[in-house]
Order: sequence, then structure tokens, then C-alpha cells
Amino acid sequence: MTESTTAPGLTSDELQELDDLLDDLRQRGEEIPQWEFCDGFLAALVCSRRPIPLAEYLPMLLGDGAALDLAEGEALPLLPAFQDAAQQARFVELWLRRWDEVVQQLDAQVESLDDERTYQPEAMDMRGAIASLPEEERAEMEGQEIPSFGQVWALGFMFAVENWPEDWAAPRDKEAAQWLDDALDSIVALTEDDTGKPEVCMYSEDGPASTSQARVEAFGEAIWAVYDLRQLWKSLGPRVETLRKPPEPGRNDPCWCGSGKKFKKCHGA
Repeated sequence: MTESTTAPGLTSDELQELDDLLDDLRQRGEEIPQWEFCDGFLAALVCSRRPIPLAEYLPMLLGDGAALDLAEGEALPLLPAFQDAAQQARFVELWLRRWDEVVQQLDAQVESLDDERTYQPEAMDMRGAIASLPEEERAEMEGQEIPSFGQVWALGFMFAVENWPEDWAAPRDKEAAQWLDDALDSIVALTEDDTGKPEVCMYSEDGPASTSQARVEAFGEAIWAVYDLRQLWKSLGPRVETLRKPPEPGRNDPCWCGSGKKFKKCHGA
């Protein structure tokens, strides 16, 4: 009997390295998103009905959106946002490590969000983090729009959904289609601002209240929604393209085979 392998999760130092990498990429591309957004985007790709290749999705996340047309086995060319091939390779290495971790978490049989194997989105409580700063530092950020807990993660998830609509199209089965809608609704809810009364701090246990209890519950529902989406597409399998039979020509029309005869005197005979 072989022991199951466990995907090594990213350490806090490696997560900080990803943040630093993205900061550096922004010097060459202003639209480079935060890691929280990237993590939501990654989760959606893991849940997608069709396995979307790296050459198709990485330019959408960090480039101009144009998928790279690569032959099988061909190496990924250097994207403009990266300083050099080594930097790109390191980002991809960390990205794929996180990918494997998310796959393992979503495929685990968990019954509670308290289970240590449960999927943990890289969601930030920016409001809690800022509220925990010294007063003079908080004053410097006054007037800025601060995203709600989990909001940037959810925006990243839906960014992937919206950019591959065919892969997220509702299945024909009504029950499965409702399952899809309900799960996506739970994630879309997190893209909205948290306007409830701050009751808890997700940044630190003893930090100032920054997040409503309703938001915490909505976040939990979004995690279960990701599990549902992963299971839904796994159960349905890849979309099968049905080939439509071309309409049969009329009996007096030229035959489709190119013989020059009428259909009724050729293949329609």
C-alpha cells in the first residue's frame, strides 16, 4: 500500500515572495493584480470544466490577454511583464505549487470548514489590517477605498469565469444548471462591498472590528461554493461538441459529392 502524497503548501516566506514578484511586475505592467486576485483567478481555473493551459491563461492574468499559440511541449516564451526568464520560471514554480495545493484541498472529503484540509483562499482583511496600524499611518490612508474581506479574491475568481464564458455555460440538466447558478451567486456576493456593522476582525483575533458577521458567513458559503463547482464539472466531464449533420440536398440539387449529377441520380438514388 502506497502512502498518499501531500502537495507542499506555500510557506509565509514564499507567499511574501509572490507579493514581491507582483510588485516588481507592476513596474513593467500597471494592470498586474494583487496576489489575492491571482489566487481567486487560480481557484476558478482549478474548477473550470475544461483544463485551460498555462499558455492560454497566464497572458490573460499578467499580459495582454492574447493566448499564446504553442506547439505541444514548446516552452512558454517570456512575457513582457517579467524581468527575465528566471523570474518568470520562479513565478510559475510557485504558482503551480499553489495550484497543486488547491487541487488537493478541493478534492479532500471535508465536512467542516474547521478541518485543516479545507480549502483556504488567500483572502485579505485589508480593513482590519489598516485599522490595526498606528494612528498616524491610518491617517495617511484616509479617503482611500479599502476592499472588504474576500472581495478581491472573489473578483479574481469571477474574472476567470467571465473571460471563459463557454467553459462556464450552464449545462442542459436543470438541476446541474441550478447548482452552478447557486454556487456562482455565492461567490458574486463577495464581490459586493461589506456594508454591515463591523463585528469581527479577520486580520487578527484581537484586532479592531472590521468585518460584519454576515460577511464571515458569506465567505464560508463561497468556500463551499468552490467545492460545489469543482465537483460539478468533474461529474459532468468535458463539454462534448456535437457534430451537426449537414442538411440533405433536394433531389434535383447537384449532388454533394461533386459528380455533376443531380442528387436523385447519384447518391440519392
